[in-house]
Amino acid sequence: MNCRVVVEAAVPVYDVGTEDEAIRIAISKTGDMLNPDLNYVEINMGSRTSPSGEELPPAFIAADEALVALELEMTVFNVEREEHASRIARKEIGQRLTNIPLEVLRVDVVEDDDGESDADDDSTDADDDEETDDVLPEFEELLE
Repeated sequence: MNCRVVVEAAVPVYDVGTEDEAIRIAISKTGDMLNPDLNYVEINMGSRTSPSGEELPPAFIAADEALVALELEMTVFNVEREEHASRIARKEIGQRLTNIPLEVLRVDVVEDDDGESDADDDSTDADDDEETDDVLPEFEELLE
């Protein structure tokens, strides 16, 4: 099964004056830490809400320093469970983003090219093997 994992990161940024500047610097800083090893990780602005449910900007600034919420998305291939995918994503991203707190927000099962998810594929390979036996010639027949 393949899974799309979204991890939230709290990225500290120093010497900033505005929220937009903090977000741009945080995205750039995170991209520098992830590249070139994890250039397939998508970096997006995170979202924050107050306890009352009010939408807040992703950056919190105090004394020219900011803490920016970013969402990092990556696809993890050939995993057994969603928990396994979240562990792999957190380990891979966490190795490059040292001293940055991470939290897994969600894990989504990715569908195959034919529109079916891997989790729904319970068919056995025995039926497929029988079909290929009829189509492929035996080794001795190829030598004749």
